[in-house]
Amino acid sequence: MSLTLLNPTEWNAETCAEVNERLLTASASHIAEWAVATFGHDLAIAASMQDTILPHMFGTRLEGVHVLFLETGYHFAETLLTRDAAAAAFPITIVNVEPELTVEQQDAAYGKDLFARDPGLCCQMRKVDPLKKALGGYSAWVTGARRVDALTRSEMPVVSWDAKHGLVKINPLALWDDAAVEAYQEAHGLPRNPLVAQGYPSIGCLPCTKPVAPGEDPRSGRWAGQGKTECGIHVG
Repeated sequence: MSLTLLNPTEWNAETCAEVNERLLTASASHIAEWAVATFGHDLAIAASMQDTILPHMFGTRLEGVHVLFLETGYHFAETLLTRDAAAAAFPITIVNVEPELTVEQQDAAYGKDLFARDPGLCCQMRKVDPLKKALGGYSAWVTGARRVDALTRSEMPVVSWDAKHGLVKINPLALWDDAAVEAYQEAHGLPRNPLVAQGYPSIGCLPCTKPVAPGEDPRSGRWAGQGKTECGIHVG
C-alpha cells in the first residue's frame, strides 16, 4: 500500500494501522510532509496554543492551513495572545471553534460555574461537541498530543483511525519529550505562551488550570482535586 491514499474513502482502522507502523519511527517533520502531501487542505490542525509548534510546522508547509482553536470562553488572556501571535507570525487560517452556548447562556441554563460542579459536562459542551462538529468538514486532523503527557496517552499512535469523528487522526509529536519541544521552539524562534515559564506545563481553561510544582505530574494542575485528567477529546 502506498503511504499516500488520495481517496478519503480508502481510510479505515486497518490502513491507518499499517501507515502507523511505517511512520512510527519517522521524524515529526517527515510525518508533517506526509500529512500535507496526502490530505492537503482536507487537513485540520487542532492547537490549544500552549505552544505554536503545529501552526509553524504545518503553516510553513501548507499556506492557509486551518488551525482549529477551541474558543471555550474561559481561556487565559495569555493563551489568546499566543493564538494571535501565531496568526501574525505564520501563514495559517485560525478557525475559532465556539460552543453552541455562550458562557452567559450556559450559566443561565445550567447554573453558574458548571466547570466546578460538573467539569465533564462543561468540557463536553465547550470542547468535545464543538470540535466534533468542526471536524465534519475534513478527512484528517492533527493534534499536538504526546505520549509523555499522561499515562492515558502512553501508547498513543502516530496515525490512527478516529472512529469517534470518522476521520484520520495524526499525532506527529507523539514520541517527543519536553527537550524536543524546547529544541524545536528555540531552533525556529517561535512565539511562546508565557504561562509555561510561570509553572503551567499543561494549559487549559483558566478556572480549571493551576500551576504545578517542579517534579509534579505536568497534568496535575488540570482539574485539580476533581479526579479528572482528560477533557474527552483524546478519549474514545
